[in-house]
Amino acid sequence: MKINVIKVLFAALLYVLIVLAPVFAGGAKDNSGVKKVVVAHTQSYFPYDFINEKGQSDGFEVAVLKEVDKLIPEYEFEFVGTSEEDLFIGLDTGKYAIGVKGIWLTEERRKKYIYPQTHIAASIIGIAFRTENKDKIYDLESFARFSGKLVPIPPSSAQYPVIEEFNRAHPNTQIKLIPSDVFTITEAYTWVVEGRYDAFFDIKLSFLDRVVKEGGAWHRYADKLSYAEYRAIPTYPLFNVNYPDLAKKYDEVIQALIKNGTFSRLSLQYFGEDIFKYL
Repeated sequence: MKINVIKVLFAALLYVLIVLAPVFAGGAKDNSGVKKVVVAHTQSYFPYDFINEKGQSDGFEVAVLKEVDKLIPEYEFEFVGTSEEDLFIGLDTGKYAIGVKGIWLTEERRKKYIYPQTHIAASIIGIAFRTENKDKIYDLESFARFSGKLVPIPPSSAQYPVIEEFNRAHPNTQIKLIPSDVFTITEAYTWVVEGRYDAFFDIKLSFLDRVVKEGGAWHRYADKLSYAEYRAIPTYPLFNVNYPDLAKKYDEVIQALIKNGTFSRLSLQYFGEDIFKYL
C-alpha cells in the first residue's frame, strides 16, 4: 500500500511538472505547441501605441508586431494596453515578454532587457522656437549660432546625449546644455515664447499634438512657435531576458518587413509620411 501511494504521488508530481514546465519557462504552450506570449504597450502614445475607439490595441509599433507575429508561427502574441510603470515592472518580472512605448536605446535599459538589433520605429526630434526668429533659425546648427539657449534637459533623458553628441561634432557652435532636475518641464513652451530660452528640444509628434493641433494643450502658441526637425532616433521593442530566442526571431523577420515595403506602408498609414527617411 505504501509503495502504491508513493507511486501515485510521484506520478502526480511528474504530471504537474510536465503541464507547468512551459509556464515556468516564461510562457504557455497550447496543444499545437504554439507558445503564447504577452506584448505590453502604452495606451495613449498616438500614433505609436494606443487603444483605439473600438477598445483594441493599435498604433504603428503594435501593427508592426502583429506583422511579426504572422511570420513567427511558433509564437502567438497577445497584446495588452497598460501604464508605462506597469510595462517596465511586467518586463522585469516576466509577466510580459515584449514591451513597446516608443523606447529609445539607453545603456541603463540595455543592462536590464534584451534589445534586438533592428529598430521597430523612429521618433523625430528637433527644436520648437519663436516664429519671429524663423529667418535665423532653421536647424540645430543655426540655432547654436543664434544663441544656443536651450530649455534644460534632464540627464536621464535619452535626448541629453543627443545634444552632447551634437556639441562634440560642432566645437565652434555649441548648444548650452543645462541639466534639469525634473524630467518633464511643463512650462517649456511658455519659457520659449517669453524669451527665457530660445528653443525647446522636442519630439515632432508632441509639438504637432500639443501646439499645432486645434484643441491642443498649447495651441494658443501656434502662431508664435515654429519647429525645425533635426533627426530621427530609432525606437525598439524591449524583450524580457528570458526570451533571447524570440528576440532573435524578431530580428530575422523584421528584415523581410522592411524589404517588402510593410514598414513604409504602415508608416504612411500612421504618420502620414515615411519616417525612416530621417534615419
